[in-house]
Amino acid sequence: MAANPYAGMLDVPCSVEVIVGTGSITVRECLKLRRDSIIRLAKTAGADLLVQIQGVATATGEIVVDDDTTSVRIAEILPPPGTEVPS
Repeated sequence: MAANPYAGMLDVPCSVEVIVGTGSITVRECLKLRRDSIIRLAKTAGADLLVQIQGVATATGEIVVDDDTTSVRIAEILPPPGTEVPS
């Protein structure tokens, strides 16, 4: 049986970010933020979330709530950056 070429990296922690959406506000609006404030995002409700690992867009997914846990269900694995997607 061949040794796993990734064996030395399997337990290295990676930063995972789930991007719900992005927006832009002024400093004035930022200073007015309070509890229950709303910031509009440039993303429609129900659209897939973007999953980034170590700052690289890796997948899309959706929020899943199970009991007291919030998770992300992966919908699609994105091709590596710089890879051409066949048409």
